[in-house]
Amino acid sequence: MRTSTVTAAIAFLATSLTSQPQPVPIAGPWRFSTVDRPDHARTDFSDASWALIRSGSSWERQGFDKLDGHMWYRARVTIPSTLRDEAEIKGAIRLELGMIDDIDQTFLNGALIGLNGTDVPPGTQADTGSLAPIGTKWNTARSYTIPSDDPRIRWDAENVIAIRVYDSGGPGGLWSGDPRFRPLSLSDVLMIGHAEAPFREIDGGFEKTFDLHNRSSSIQIRGSLVIRVVDGMNGSELSRSTRPLLLAPGMTSPVTERLSRPNTSTLIVYQATVDGFERSVVSQDEVPYVLTPLPNDAPRINGPSVVGARPDRPFVFRIPVSGERPMQYKVDGLPKGLAVDQRTGIITGRTPERGVYAIQMHAQNAHGRDERVITLNVGDKLALTPPMGWNSWNVWGLAVDQEKVVASAKMFAQKGLADHGWTYINIDDGWEIRGDDPRPKRHPDGTIVVNEKFPNMKALGDSLHALGLKFGIYSSPGPLTCGGYTASYGYEQHDARSYAAWGIDYLKYDWCTYSRIAKDGSRAELMKPYALMRSKLDAVDRDIVYSLCQYGMGNVWEWGAQVGGDLWRTTGDIIDTWESMSGIGFDQVANAPFAGPGHWNDPDMLVVGWVGWGPRLRPTRLTPDEQYAHISLWCLLSAPLLIGCDLTRLDDFTLNLLTNDEVLVIDQDPLGRQATPKLIKDSIQVWTKPLANGSTAVGVFNLSSTARQVRVDLEEVGLPTSVNFRDVWRQRSAGRFSGTATFDVPRHGVVLLRTIDR
Repeated sequence: MRTSTVTAAIAFLATSLTSQPQPVPIAGPWRFSTVDRPDHARTDFSDASWALIRSGSSWERQGFDKLDGHMWYRARVTIPSTLRDEAEIKGAIRLELGMIDDIDQTFLNGALIGLNGTDVPPGTQADTGSLAPIGTKWNTARSYTIPSDDPRIRWDAENVIAIRVYDSGGPGGLWSGDPRFRPLSLSDVLMIGHAEAPFREIDGGFEKTFDLHNRSSSIQIRGSLVIRVVDGMNGSELSRSTRPLLLAPGMTSPVTERLSRPNTSTLIVYQATVDGFERSVVSQDEVPYVLTPLPNDAPRINGPSVVGARPDRPFVFRIPVSGERPMQYKVDGLPKGLAVDQRTGIITGRTPERGVYAIQMHAQNAHGRDERVITLNVGDKLALTPPMGWNSWNVWGLAVDQEKVVASAKMFAQKGLADHGWTYINIDDGWEIRGDDPRPKRHPDGTIVVNEKFPNMKALGDSLHALGLKFGIYSSPGPLTCGGYTASYGYEQHDARSYAAWGIDYLKYDWCTYSRIAKDGSRAELMKPYALMRSKLDAVDRDIVYSLCQYGMGNVWEWGAQVGGDLWRTTGDIIDTWESMSGIGFDQVANAPFAGPGHWNDPDMLVVGWVGWGPRLRPTRLTPDEQYAHISLWCLLSAPLLIGCDLTRLDDFTLNLLTNDEVLVIDQDPLGRQATPKLIKDSIQVWTKPLANGSTAVGVFNLSSTARQVRVDLEEVGLPTSVNFRDVWRQRSAGRFSGTATFDVPRHGVVLLRTIDR
């Protein structure tokens, strides 16, 4: 049933190479229904009474709140025969729908053509039951290939597209992309598989091995592959290699390319030219390049300068110090009840009475010493700077287990992340018993049952605290989590007590199935479950940072602090594309006045390194420059920083990206102001953030697809007309500027600066 029709469909070459016909958009209007009935797929069904909806945005963002389960989309489109007759590759066309959250059945003229991203052969009957067991692919674009002679297509006539979407919680629907029909092309046959192949460091340079794959069952591919290395700033060619291309039908052939290590934005352009085709298959890569100098062997105390806690609560804090080990620690001014291990630098105990305590920290090794005052503010607020840590979702998804969590924690220590202020190790969804599992979900006393992947939560918490790290967990105010696991509805007090017993320091509380409970989408209903859990957390003997995850509904930034939130999601889930990351990051403007110590806007987790949402992982699709822009923007936004990658696969580039203390200190600045845009002109944006020491952090972003030389009028962006800049990524002076400042900014890249006095 689920075998692909691609190889059967692309059976022979076009006989004439006329211009490729343009894709046909499914512009709509799209119709939308919350009633689930099999006849909604029928061509003769009347959807005139259905609501209007747009594709490319979740239904929640379009006012359809409180929706989980099965919904329907319908649209009409004429499919011209030119897609069949004038295509490069004849034999099939492709329907592209973009991202769908979570699961889809797609129908063409009443017949099932696709199921959750898999082509369905003609004559397959649709299952009218729940789609929930199939498994979410919310962050994977859906596309379906349909043979040209398929009776399900009506050529040069109106066709009805009907899509049954299942959502298990949170945003749902056709949320990203522009649905369209398009002809097949050479790029559908010849796959250049570099995107999921990592760069490996070798002999002072890089090596990449990837596959060329002929997906056709009958086409012989003969031609050449040209690999060009290009300067990303000026477009000049740095090197070129050419190799023959000969792939029999269905054949896969590996390609290995070596190149020297760059120190600036560098592109690789792959161009495959095939005999008999006018158009080449062209794809582009970007080479990792490290801007930040390696840390010194001498001690340097990093991390936040202020720490919040409540009185008389268990306390753990690891002094973040980079430098060669062994290291000796000493602390002056430590209040009664707290003690430091001079070998590990881990402070433990119980917090003192309310007050502000100036603690002098010292670190010493064979290369020198460092000291720094850190303020312990014991009062009502936690998270006086944005939390920094790791979360399992963007890497392991529902495939998370205790072994993976422990491995991540060990990497915090072994790779030195903890030495730069990274603190939290957070389990996301998937640690509970699934809702459809016949086993008991709770013990007779109401205590939640943990699944077999997490045999001992208390021991796990103890092991994390022994490393000086903090322990985070996930739940939902509804009956089930987004992944369909047991959540906290009706058992809030029981779960808060379990969290305290396990040593939990952080709770991500995800709206998900609470939409089934809420009476309506009013602010009072949005606030209710979050205030309830906060009251239960406050009653236990534990400081638990509280993360509200409900995707920005009801302008959560306006009321999140009122229900005790320390941070709150302002958006739907991020994925590792430029469109997702930039669309989220550069939209954080209206919420800026509501950010500050103890209450942070959260634009979601980081998508650098090896990600995948489990269990299969791959390198992030963000280019190196897009990753520099990602980290820079999140730090300017005073955003919580939660790494979402496999820490056991950290390469030098990603580690360097996450351990630049001059970048991280912008995020951790105790003033807690969120950056705002001072210039938006064409594809250039300049954002500024005032810092506690009186200086200003400045991000110059280039959102265009080509490198740009950017001239900034200093007065126009609110800066002094004469200013010294420090290049924060390179940790060196960028020079003194008067009146204007000019910077070379890569495509989708950034120059991150800080004003300095001298």
